[in-house]
Amino acid sequence: MISKSLALKVLNECLSTGGDYAEIYVEETTNQSVELENGKVNSSNESKTYGVGIRILNEFKSVYGYTSDTTQTSLMNLAHSLAASYSGIRKITVEKIAKKRVNNINKIDDHLIDVPVEEKIALLKECTAEAQSVDPRIVRVMASFGNSHRNWELFNAEGPVASQIVNTEERGRLYVAALAAGEDGKIETGGVAPGRSDGWHWFKELDYKAKSRRAAEVAIQNLSAGECPSGVYPVVITNGWGGVLFHEACGHPLEASATAKKQSVFSESIGKQIASKLVTAYDDGTIPNEWGSNSIDSEGVKTHKNCLIKNGICTGFMVDRLNGRRLGMEPNGTCRRESYKYAPTSRMSNTYIAAGKDDPEQIVKDTKLGIYVNNFGGGSVNPMTGEFNFSASEAYIIRDGKICEPVRGCTLIGSGSEVLMNIDRVGNDVDLGQGNCGASSGMVPVNVGQPTLRISAITVGGRGGKLE
Repeated sequence: MISKSLALKVLNECLSTGGDYAEIYVEETTNQSVELENGKVNSSNESKTYGVGIRILNEFKSVYGYTSDTTQTSLMNLAHSLAASYSGIRKITVEKIAKKRVNNINKIDDHLIDVPVEEKIALLKECTAEAQSVDPRIVRVMASFGNSHRNWELFNAEGPVASQIVNTEERGRLYVAALAAGEDGKIETGGVAPGRSDGWHWFKELDYKAKSRRAAEVAIQNLSAGECPSGVYPVVITNGWGGVLFHEACGHPLEASATAKKQSVFSESIGKQIASKLVTAYDDGTIPNEWGSNSIDSEGVKTHKNCLIKNGICTGFMVDRLNGRRLGMEPNGTCRRESYKYAPTSRMSNTYIAAGKDDPEQIVKDTKLGIYVNNFGGGSVNPMTGEFNFSASEAYIIRDGKICEPVRGCTLIGSGSEVLMNIDRVGNDVDLGQGNCGASSGMVPVNVGQPTLRISAITVGGRGGKLE
């Protein structure tokens, strides 16, 4: 996307004032989306972006800039401007650039950008019809499909031989949201949003009709749901998307962007017990075709299956190049960015609690009185303390080992360290759920995940009084 000769000139300009690492990130992205409202096309768009980001490191300092003008004059001016942030003498002269091979783990034959928009619309119409068929009280269905195709190239140097790395990322996501209206004016919603780094065949083989019905069923169910009780109770959390609580309350505090600056409750935790002995957790960017997977990260480091917690002991962080310097650790393939407009940093990819030995049904049967959470909505977390507040979009009362009446307005309140230590049952049914995570390097696609698990005691907020 830019020539090696130009990259060589830019890298040497970057390193002219004493920087010890320089990189040029070149990106070309095509985004497509189509949205239907109640079966009618609301919008259909395609956009293309192209730009370059340049970063220079000098020990523990970093400077970053970007431009959509990829001419030699523009890139050399940007490099010169960034290099002026340092005032030392040259340490490195880049003499040549060697291409580095990448083994693509997300092999795709039927690319989503090649699928006619009419085919996508036909699938969305089926989703809409399924959701509407559930109940006449479904008054609105929003169905959309979005996909992206990104080619990017990285030139990086911390010595006389720079690397040239070329990579492709492709992802697609289906979204169906159903809105139900009650006679009393009450409005409730339900939604599903499966996604994958895969081709059109995966979405055609997906049981999208069942997922669309489920979105509508949850919306209808919540119309008659009572208020959630409040107090401290055992809580069973479903597999898959239930892992968003671990992602937010425990995953972010294990990113080096937080731990290296002592801004995490887990900054000094490696080698220490931070969770129940039943808990083992990973961040794994190597799972083929998963939503958060990639062959290499944004710094050109091969992705890994990184163990974060093993049998309750903290074993590692997600480490990028800059924060790895601060920690004295090697980068481990977890550096990510939304686009060329963002400097990369340590981020999650596919982060999950590993399978345990319990039968998920037995976990519920062994819970006399508590709350069952089947889906989460929004929430917030403070990485410094690990304290969080999460709302459940689908929750039920557990009575005598059975999942009983639905409740709404359920909120889980606590801290990441508290939750991890209070996990007393872990199922054998690991699943993953797709999301988009926002942080300093922008919005990136991530999988959250876990098996069905039980937290022995956690504060539950609600307006329904005491659970009896």
